[in-house]
Amino acid sequence: MKNYALVFIAFLLLSAQLRSAVAQVSGKKIIDLTYSFDKETIYWPTENGFQLTVGFKGETDKGYHYEANTFCAAEHGGTHLDAPAHFYANRSTVDQISLDKLMGEAIVIDVSVASLKDANYLISKEDFLVWEAKNGKIKPGVIVLLRTGYGKFWPDRTKYMGTDKRGVEGVQLLHFPGLSPAAADWLTKERKIKAVGIDTPSIDFGQSSTYETHVILTKEEVPIFENVANLDLLPFKDFSVIALPMKIGGGSGAPLRIIALLNQ
Repeated sequence: MKNYALVFIAFLLLSAQLRSAVAQVSGKKIIDLTYSFDKETIYWPTENGFQLTVGFKGETDKGYHYEANTFCAAEHGGTHLDAPAHFYANRSTVDQISLDKLMGEAIVIDVSVASLKDANYLISKEDFLVWEAKNGKIKPGVIVLLRTGYGKFWPDRTKYMGTDKRGVEGVQLLHFPGLSPAAADWLTKERKIKAVGIDTPSIDFGQSSTYETHVILTKEEVPIFENVANLDLLPFKDFSVIALPMKIGGGSGAPLRIIALLNQ
């Protein structure tokens, strides 16, 4: 009986989370693809976590309620954007990215069956060709979202990243799927994609030490969205994405609020 109760509680919690991730506006279903920033937020092993310091919370001497906080966070953590400048010299910083690069028609490539069996799975050109065989050729200017299935592990660092260790040692122990350099090159040159996102900590797989996929994409001014949430709630096509980062002047990356608008 106890097990049934735990399952029921878990179901209620999941249902509440799903409701908070879905909204209706002007007849369109909107899916929130963003994780909240809090003490559970996952950052790279060499970075400090998100910090929220309460400045004041309560009733003032004037009789009204007031709250104000200070937050501190690295650019690259939680649901965030990598600007082209992150991995290539003389490319756009966050504030220089054109808005049209951050919104538009999008698709989901689901490789979760393979990647959940292999933590070091590299998404290949063949994975995209399989998608195209069922859905048609990827259009120029599309936003590509890569679903590895790793979103289900958030915010468990060990399951999501392969380790909960910090520092350089932690980086060496990272294991999660990513986009292969060859596939990144194909997407930019043969399909002319606008932007790419993934439900893992990095577009490069965890064991990468040269970050070739980052280099290829950022050289071509392709924005990257990492730690994207709720990709399991999206169809394979027929939806749009709006991905708006904090506009940090000179930033190599920034916290991101990203949503999907479904064509119903």
